[in-house]
Amino acid sequence: MPDTPRSTYRVQVRPGFDLDATAELTDYLAALGVTHLYTAPLLTATPGSQHGYDVVDHRAVNPELGGEAGRQRLVRALRAAGLGLVVDIVPNHAGVARPAANPAWWDVLRAGRDSAYADWFDIDWDRGRLLLPVLADADALDDLKLVDGELRYHEHRFPIADGTGDGTPREVHDRQHYELVDWRRGDTELTYRRFFAVSDLAGLRVEDPAVFDATHAEILRWSDAGDVDGIRVDHPDGLRDPAGYLARLRAAAPQRWLVVEKILEYGEDLPDWPVDGTTGYDALAAVSGLFVDPAAEPDFTALDGRLTGRHTSWEDLTHGTKLEAATRLLAAELTRLAALVPELPREQVRDALAELAACFPVYRGYPPEGARHLATARSEAGRRRPDLTAVLDQVTARLRDPGHELAARFPQLTGAVMAKGVEDTAYYRWSRFVALNEVGGSPAHFGVPPAELHRFAAARQVRWPASMTALSTHDTKRGEDVRARLAVLSELPGRWADRVTDWMSRAPLADPALAHLLWQTAVGAWPLDRDRLHGYAEKAAREASVSTSWADPDPAFEHEMHALVDRMYDDPELHAQITAFVDEITPAGWSNALGQKLVQLAMPGVPDTYQGTELWENSLVDPDNRRPVDFAVRRDMLARLDAGWRPAVAADGAAKLLVVSRTLRLRRDRPDLFAGYRPVPARGPAAAHAVAFDRGGAVAVATRLPLRLARSGGWRDTAVSLPVHECTDLFTGRVYSGSELLLADLLSTYPVALLAPIDIVEAAA
Repeated sequence: MPDTPRSTYRVQVRPGFDLDATAELTDYLAALGVTHLYTAPLLTATPGSQHGYDVVDHRAVNPELGGEAGRQRLVRALRAAGLGLVVDIVPNHAGVARPAANPAWWDVLRAGRDSAYADWFDIDWDRGRLLLPVLADADALDDLKLVDGELRYHEHRFPIADGTGDGTPREVHDRQHYELVDWRRGDTELTYRRFFAVSDLAGLRVEDPAVFDATHAEILRWSDAGDVDGIRVDHPDGLRDPAGYLARLRAAAPQRWLVVEKILEYGEDLPDWPVDGTTGYDALAAVSGLFVDPAAEPDFTALDGRLTGRHTSWEDLTHGTKLEAATRLLAAELTRLAALVPELPREQVRDALAELAACFPVYRGYPPEGARHLATARSEAGRRRPDLTAVLDQVTARLRDPGHELAARFPQLTGAVMAKGVEDTAYYRWSRFVALNEVGGSPAHFGVPPAELHRFAAARQVRWPASMTALSTHDTKRGEDVRARLAVLSELPGRWADRVTDWMSRAPLADPALAHLLWQTAVGAWPLDRDRLHGYAEKAAREASVSTSWADPDPAFEHEMHALVDRMYDDPELHAQITAFVDEITPAGWSNALGQKLVQLAMPGVPDTYQGTELWENSLVDPDNRRPVDFAVRRDMLARLDAGWRPAVAADGAAKLLVVSRTLRLRRDRPDLFAGYRPVPARGPAAAHAVAFDRGGAVAVATRLPLRLARSGGWRDTAVSLPVHECTDLFTGRVYSGSELLLADLLSTYPVALLAPIDIVEAAA
């Protein structure tokens, strides 16, 4: 069995914060209580890459991160600090934005089908030359130049096939195995599989054992040497055969903790793969939802209707955005799939496949498993498009045939359709209550009652006890503490409705749904630098693709939108009102933030802390959530806590660092106290505001819906039953005796408590 980490800490290793800078954190991470560093991808990526998910050479550590020598220095530093290492790998795709940086892709462009690497990439050679959508427009071929035996288009470099270098640049281009085309043709005509709709990331065929071996040799070398303790697999849903791939990886690294970035829809179970679990988005949704008041849903639905002038269901909205993704952004992929059914009318097959993808209820199926999801999609597609009944039946029959090529490739399409249609579009259009618009979340599922959280956690303890838990990642739409503050709005829906209605009337925007999203974002992250909110607004508006878009920006609308953002800062009265409202809800937001952090860290699973989030963290979507972290401040604050300082819950975030460090240390030092799961019921008039559970000796207690709690008179005589006679709260140091503990006493300093038997705490001290 793998040696499971007790906790991880994610660091975005990148140029500017390389392996040596990361090695300098090891003493701090050990003091914080984590057991394993968890890094962004380390293999050679596109030069200048800030994330590492665009690997160009699988044979070596990225030289911009410090290369192999830097990796070895990091491993030594980790070992000296008693820490392990979890690495992130990217099997689905490779970076091809700069062909010269990727030796395999360069050779494919040079030699075409005769390249030794032609089988590495998922290329549809039957459709002619390999299309590269890099030109500004069709006339840009006139800008080609021949330089040093290469074709050049501005900063872009391309190889020339042997014996084809004579003539004008355009004549040479016409003899190559690739064709440079207008970038706008990529979504409709591309001839290779890619990551979602990103043409700079070409799909890899890791189902081929030779490709698997070549692209995993370096990672597995580290594993065999004992330098790696865990592996995080990026985007398994893009693979042709995720189950087969993971079985091969498990066989190659049997002793390593293995987690997959699998996004589960509400109520969906992880397939029975040879892995230890997911990267934690399922836990994120359950934990964050615990601090949202389900009773507020009708109020926010009504507010959304008043602000936007329409009532649209989440199901209808996402059907539309997924259909757009399938037929526009992923049109090239749709065309390739339709060609696999040549015996039926091509356009009808395209329509049927697009409708089935739009109606597919989860990211993808895993043939031959998942037949019920296909049945659901077929039923809903028939309801929406009865005119396609005959072709839907014929296409579905092929999708049910595990030997048909369409059945193997269609799941790769549905995953991309879900990601682009929902995560990257619908989440920016559906602004009813944006705290729920999160990766792995379900915006239509308004809040998580404690009983539901307990069922989720208990099942997790039985089935996936080593699965990761997370609240923030490099891909979340907003930071955990932004969501925690926004959750407070669910406790005062009327007050929020009055405020935002007034603000939107005084500073109108032609797109009211986007405006509501921006106002929620502002109060969730306030105060934040103006440039950050401008950057977020532009990305959100273009992702929504209603009033402007990435492909066709609308300068007039974007000018109006940026003027709205500026008014938040430049209008003294408006700025003062935003600040006053934020000041009003921030204490309750801090309570939620501490509560969700304790629940996430203490619940079943391996808790991850995303870089910097041990203090308050008001990041928005990337690239905002990849800003530099001030570790010096965190080191100093942790030292003060260890010297006996017990901070108030305040703007410096020290209370959160206290919760994080004490919980992680207990998990590290006494894993036996976290070996089970049992809900601890509260009794009394405010019982609904407490969530508590016993992990087998360690008891976590958190406050939920703090504003309603205060309005109802506080905890009064609400109490919880303790599993031991004497225990200590690790956050305050107080000792408690007796079988019943009043929450008014236990939570008088902090809205959370972590209790452990007193003899254990004394021994640790």
